[in-house]
Amino acid sequence: MWQDFFAALALVLVIEGVLPFLKPETWRRTIGRIADQPNNALRLMGLMSMLVGVVLLHVVRQAL
Repeated sequence: MWQDFFAALALVLVIEGVLPFLKPETWRRTIGRIADQPNNALRLMGLMSMLVGVVLLHVVRQAL
């Protein structure tokens, strides 16, 4: 289980690093726009991201 957790964490770091590596100016503008959002919008984005992640994890686990 811990191996899966650290593999998932490693993939998150790789994916998170792609845009700042390839397009740092675009990444900076995007982060600025996100930072300007109200707290409720950020919470909603976080919730939606978690829900999509849980559903995707469930689908992947069922397929294996």
